[in-house]
Formats: sequence, structure tokens, C-alpha cells
Amino acid sequence: MASYLLALDQGTTSSRAILFDAEGRPVSGAQIELPQIYPEPGWVEQDPRAILQSQMEATRQALARANVSPHAIAAIGIACQRETTIVWDRSTGAPIFNAIVWQDRRTAPHCKRLKAEGAEPFVRKKTGLLLDPYFSATKIAWILDHVPGARSRAERGELAFGTVDTFLLWHLTGGRLHATDITNASRTLLLNIHSLNWDEELASLFDIPMALLPQVCASSFPYGTINADLLGSAIPVCALAGDQQAAAFGQACFQPGMLKNTYGTGAFLLLVAGPRAVHARHGLLTTPACHTTGGDAGAVSSKPAYALEGSVFVSGAAVQWLRDELRLIREASEIEALAASVSDTAGVVMVPAFSGLGAPYWDADARGAIMGLTRGTNRGHIARAALEAVCLQTRDVVEAMKASLKFPLTEMRVDGGMAANNLLLQMQADLLGLPVLRPRVTETTALGAAFLAGLAAGMYRSTDEIASLWRADRAFEPSLSSDRRDILYERWRMAVASVRRYKPRAR
Repeated sequence: MASYLLALDQGTTSSRAILFDAEGRPVSGAQIELPQIYPEPGWVEQDPRAILQSQMEATRQALARANVSPHAIAAIGIACQRETTIVWDRSTGAPIFNAIVWQDRRTAPHCKRLKAEGAEPFVRKKTGLLLDPYFSATKIAWILDHVPGARSRAERGELAFGTVDTFLLWHLTGGRLHATDITNASRTLLLNIHSLNWDEELASLFDIPMALLPQVCASSFPYGTINADLLGSAIPVCALAGDQQAAAFGQACFQPGMLKNTYGTGAFLLLVAGPRAVHARHGLLTTPACHTTGGDAGAVSSKPAYALEGSVFVSGAAVQWLRDELRLIREASEIEALAASVSDTAGVVMVPAFSGLGAPYWDADARGAIMGLTRGTNRGHIARAALEAVCLQTRDVVEAMKASLKFPLTEMRVDGGMAANNLLLQMQADLLGLPVLRPRVTETTALGAAFLAGLAAGMYRSTDEIASLWRADRAFEPSLSSDRRDILYERWRMAVASVRRYKPRAR
């Protein structure tokens, strides 16, 4: 009897595959790094073929390490980086341009023009999002306008658009399925989050042909089977989800007021809001959470779930920058010891606005800075300031969430690569004044994809059963005085204000 769940976790910097047993315990895994392409300042691309190849290689390695037959896998769940935009030829499956990554800022002028025309309130009401290059719609338009013949081909129905989940599903099924789930669709600026359907008025605003768009389904749903020749068995794909919503599901954040933060390339906080779309304020976004049931055609649940989200663009990427550009460390794992070599930052503040600032500021023009340097500043101070910046950006989002909803926040569940850093999590608890809980399984994005797939495959009866499988590894309790916490936060806010005032002239 099939008793394993396979999660494909396609992220910004790597592709992972993790095999879980029915209790949600990882059995084996593999990870393949994914190269980034930077054609111009502020532009970030990836080769869609490399995305597919790295994901398949990671999957084969994970299965080989587990020595598990593909026939023992009940279902596959796919979680992916959201907003990253791919357009491909329907007849060949070949991409017509590189994937434009969610971090890419090339469409900032397009967004500014639409804002100047007064379109943002209309967009925000329908999508829960802001007009920002972060999201997919202006990326799609850019590809159609810059690849010769693409727009006319799209209007004839010859091209397909998808976020990474859709691209993977298309190729895993040999082009039989062109579909996405509600969480990924909601990040395109083309989905009405109230009707949960593609919106013709939004598509017209961004000049996107409706023929490009995939079918929208529930996150947990039997989509179809992969081609048997890929892994040796026609395994069902039973879940698609954006990485942050998948992580919230893997953290068993099912009740209103539950909060999770994923520390990856960026940091992404989701606060479960309940069955109604709450009007987001203070730079937050309203976004659908994972929907766990579907109709005959994969229609989303009649009991929708929503969350408030705040996105920090640079988290782990700040550590990568210290490693790759400043060469302060050789490996990312060295950051904890280096930061712990000093008791504080000695007044140094780092604002890592390498690609603008996300929530609650949404300032695409902001650029990073390190402030408060003296002759006594050393590597340790800068390393600690980088970790502190991650925590302070998180506090910015939490403060906005407190102001938007009146739920009492009692804890924050954390995951992602940086959640292994004990110093970071203690600093986070201190700067929030909240307990920070790290689960036993920190790969909660993959775990959420597996749980969603298991639910559709019948391995779990309910989300209550899934919640019973969640286990904490360690709780980090606040130890900093409230006065000291507020002093550090005020210093941070002053640094952010300085960064936002600094607007370098274009060359």
C-alpha cells in the first residue's frame, strides 16, 4: 500500500525534493542549487529549463537515497516560489523567455504609470494586493511586449503562462494539464480574491490575453498523474501551493490569529485571518490561504480561508551578500558564530534594501545601507547587524499586523533555512516580545505540500489530524527589557527613514 508522500519544493535559490512518511517525518531529501541571472541592475531571471531539470534531479536523488519504490508514493505535492513568471509555447513546452523572478524590479515604471492613472484602489479592492513589480501581471506584459511576436501568439492561444507550479505540472504531465491553485493565482494581480476567478477587467487593465491563463483549482486536489516514464510510476499530483501558504499549512496554522514566519531568501509572515477576506492596511496584503477541498472540476472550496501577509524582500539574501560580495564569511552557516562574537552591534544598523523595501513600506526605489560605522566596527558587528535587520524587518510587519487585526498574538512559529540559527531566533523573540517556536521539521514548505497532497489522497481525514502531528523543537522566550527593545526599534526606524530619503540619480 502506498504510504509515502513526495514534496517538490521549488524555491528561489534551489530545488528540493523531500519524501515524508504518513506521520510527517522526513525520510530522505535532496537539494540542487539554482543559478540566478542578473542581466541589468534590479533584474533577476532564471532559466526555466534549469528549474525543471534541477527539480527532477533533486527528486530522483531523494528517491534513490530512500531506496523507496515509486509505487509506494501515494501522492506528490508541489510548493513553489510565487509570482515568478514563465511564458511558454503550448505545442513544444519551450519557454519563450527566461523566468522573471519575483524579486525583479524592471516593471516598476509600468506600476508607477498605473498608480498615476489612479488604478491602485481598483486593483487592491479586487486582488488584495498593491501595484508593485513583485507580482506577475506586469512581468507577463513585459514578456509579451519584448519578445517578437509574443503578443499576437498569446492572443491566438499559442502560448501559456504559469507560475512555477504550473510550469512544473505542465511538464510532469506531458502538457496534459495547464492548471494552478488559488494561492499562486492570487499573486498574479489577475485573480479576483472574492469570486476566486480570473478577472477580465484586471486582465484588460494589464493587457493580458485571457487565453494565456491556467485553470484555477483548490490547493489540495487530485490534479492528475505524472508521466510514468519520469519516475517509474504514474504518481498522482494532489497538491499545488505557493511556498508561503504551504509553509503555513505545514506549521498547522489553521485557526485565526495563528502566525508563521518563513526565513528564506526573504522573510514572509502570514497571519491567519479567517473565512472572509479582510481589508489589509499598513502595507499588508490580503491573500487566500490554502483551500483544501474542490468541486468536480477542481473549483475552490465553498469555505474559503484568507490571511494577511507581509513580505520582507531580503532575509537570507543578506547573509548570502556578506558571503559572496563582502566575503566576511566562507559559508552561510558561519554567520551565527561571527555575530555571537560581539555582545551587540555597537550602534551599527544594516538596512538590506537591495531590491527595495517590502511591507509595510513598499518602496521600490529604496536602496541598502550600513549606518553607524566607527573605527571600532568589526566583522562581528556587521554580521550581527545583518541578523538584527532580519528581526527588525519582521517586527515592522508584526506591528502592521497588530494594527490591522485585533487578534492577540501569543507566539510566532518559524521555519526556513535561517530557523536553524539559534542566535537569530533568540534575537527575534527579544525584539518582538513574543515566544518564537521552531518545529521539529523546519522544512515546513515541503511538509505543507505533503500534507495537502495527503489530504486529497485520503491519507488524512482532516486538518485536525494534521495539526496533531505538529511538534515543537524549541521555544525561544523574550529576555530583553521592553525599554531596550523599543530603543533598538526606534533606531531601526530612523535608519529606514534615512534610506528612503536617499534617492540616487539614474546614470
